[in-house]
Amino acid sequence: MDVEVRKKTIKIMKSKKVFREEISKRMSAANKEKVWKAAHKRLYKMYIEHRDLPKGVSMHTDSFIFPAAAIYLSMKEIDPDVAYDVMKKVMAERSDNMGKMLAKCCKLPGFKTFFLRMWDPMSHKMFGEASGFKNVFYPTEKGCFRMDITQCPYNKYLTEQGCPELNILFCENDVHSYGSLPGLKFSRTKTIGAGDELCDFKMELL
Repeated sequence: MDVEVRKKTIKIMKSKKVFREEISKRMSAANKEKVWKAAHKRLYKMYIEHRDLPKGVSMHTDSFIFPAAAIYLSMKEIDPDVAYDVMKKVMAERSDNMGKMLAKCCKLPGFKTFFLRMWDPMSHKMFGEASGFKNVFYPTEKGCFRMDITQCPYNKYLTEQGCPELNILFCENDVHSYGSLPGLKFSRTKTIGAGDELCDFKMELL
């Protein structure tokens, strides 16, 4: 056993306690523990098998993609009827909380303009090719940011792990986080997670 990978697995699973809490509402204590133990094993295995991923890609896989897959697949083994619903509920609630926090920030003078301007450099860094994405970045427009994602590591690695249905939940996180910000309009008509050829992302000042 790789000690450092084991430590990382434990640390990340501890950070996902909100999933554990929701699972405890849906399953017996014994089954909850079975799920959590299996998820630890799955996540450790995923980390070992993908230990050489570039840093930009692992930023997404190690904190989000692999933990979600490990927890979901472990739930499906015990109770497939509730597994997807647990993931959908927890992910939506966490993203809603992010949206509420950003909505409060939008009331601060100058925040909306700052938030919009930040998207271009942030997207190149977090959602560029170094992070496993392929994109079309459109020329800068006043009061508007646009990009298309044509290749997504969430789709790639969730499909690899046998749970591509989780991809749409990660896509929906954006709607929960950015869809109700005062003074800003987030729009998207397509997502790779829903089977489209790309995700078209647009954020604009109202």
